[in-house]
Amino acid sequence: MGLKTLVKQNALFISMAFGALVYESFAHISFLRDSGEILGPYLKDWLPIGLFLLLYATFCKIRISEMKPRVWHFVIQLVRTGISAFMVLLILLFGDNADVKLVLEGMFICFICPTAAAVVVVTEKLGGSIGSLTTFTIIANIVTMLIIPFFFPIVERGADITFFSAMLLVLRNVTAVLVAPLFLALLSRHIIPNLVNRLNKHKDLGFYIWCFNLSIITGITMHNIERSSITGWVLWVLMMAPLGVCLLQFGLGKLIGKRWNDSISAGQALGQKNTVVGIWLTLTFLNPLAAISPGAYVLWQNLVNGWQIWYKEKHGHVKW
Repeated sequence: MGLKTLVKQNALFISMAFGALVYESFAHISFLRDSGEILGPYLKDWLPIGLFLLLYATFCKIRISEMKPRVWHFVIQLVRTGISAFMVLLILLFGDNADVKLVLEGMFICFICPTAAAVVVVTEKLGGSIGSLTTFTIIANIVTMLIIPFFFPIVERGADITFFSAMLLVLRNVTAVLVAPLFLALLSRHIIPNLVNRLNKHKDLGFYIWCFNLSIITGITMHNIERSSITGWVLWVLMMAPLGVCLLQFGLGKLIGKRWNDSISAGQALGQKNTVVGIWLTLTFLNPLAAISPGAYVLWQNLVNGWQIWYKEKHGHVKW
């Protein structure tokens, strides 16, 4: 096996390992620590720029005919809402214990947060429909806008989130992350088709930008976990419970999508989460300590993605 093939098959694993290694080096080697504190903010500032570029490059390949809503889009929203409601019920029943409630809140946010915009990059790599996932992501954000003001005040009595504030959050997220790069990509196909054709020749451009972003995200996640004030078994459960949530959501999504012959797209739609939104919601309206769970979910979902891509590159098809 050549080096190029090895990197191609294991790109996400390599990105995560590289991000963890670089963070640990700059965090714990004394002569690198000062440089890390200077570079850290710049790397965080790159994330939205990198996300915009990778989505623009991916959306340049989109076919408008793929963007029509499908039945499974709405079935998955019903499943996501139903599981979130069940988690709220568990919090009401067992929330008297502070540690149990903390873990349940962490799991709840992993279920309720919307699909990640970057889902289209991994989905394209796996052979799914980027047009269908783009439409789904918009629908998922609208549903999130509707259910958050209903569920959050039940989970945390002091959660002061109104429909209007939830709507503004979702509109800002969808407009900046999805609508702007999608609009520019579609416009570019009419105004500068030569540039679009040249970008499309580099079919993995968006994916490798995402790999770079993932290295930074892994480092940030390691930082948040290591600096957490929680220790012992509660920390481990907060980190490990999202693994079960992750596998459940990917599995359910694939099972639902199989009914409509779209298991790849549906699995990614339910399993790959916008944990940045999830962390922000947790820090703002729920117990801030529960934000460790969506942070850990980033690592688990990308290990799943990495395994799927490895299998696809090695065997020519996705298996789950």
